[in-house]
Amino acid sequence: MLLSGQTQLSGIGTGSEQAQMNSQLLKDTAKLLFADNKGLLAMDESNGTCNKRFEKLGIPQTVEARRAYRELIVTTPGLSESIGGAILYDETMRQKTSVGTTFVKVLIEAGIIPGVKVDTGAKELAGHPGEKVTEGLDGLRDRLQEYFQMGARFAKWRAVIAIGEGLPSWGCTCTGSLCGAVPGGWPRPRCRT
Repeated sequence: MLLSGQTQLSGIGTGSEQAQMNSQLLKDTAKLLFADNKGLLAMDESNGTCNKRFEKLGIPQTVEARRAYRELIVTTPGLSESIGGAILYDETMRQKTSVGTTFVKVLIEAGIIPGVKVDTGAKELAGHPGEKVTEGLDGLRDRLQEYFQMGARFAKWRAVIAIGEGLPSWGCTCTGSLCGAVPGGWPRPRCRT
């Protein structure tokens, strides 16, 4: 099964051999993520976002409080009945349950494929008011290899694109193409008043 016997990213082979093996791993992962009409659990909120939510509820904004909250999620009985994959945040990839088992291992043992959000956040796009650019390409290769070794089998890259009169601008759409990215959508509409 895909989740056991973790394959190395490097040293698999060379040239087309390695590309074929990585391609097969990608295909297998994609099939398993959505097998039996299961969905993805997005639990990849940043520390800042999680802390804002906690503050509104009067919960301490600490590493331990975030760990305990995430432990409740990954140890939810029956979670794998409807979830095929879980998108984690860097901190979450490294966290453990109160008994010392990594969250990644808990998910894998439940039959849920761990993934990770790999961008490092959105910042204002210079020269384009109201638009953002996603950061995180620097060091991405090393982070991907580390996450793979930790058990992640897919990655999420977020791009925030404003849509409206004259938006997105040519500058915004060109920014994504700099890394060879093909735009895809995971819409998250936001109503502005």
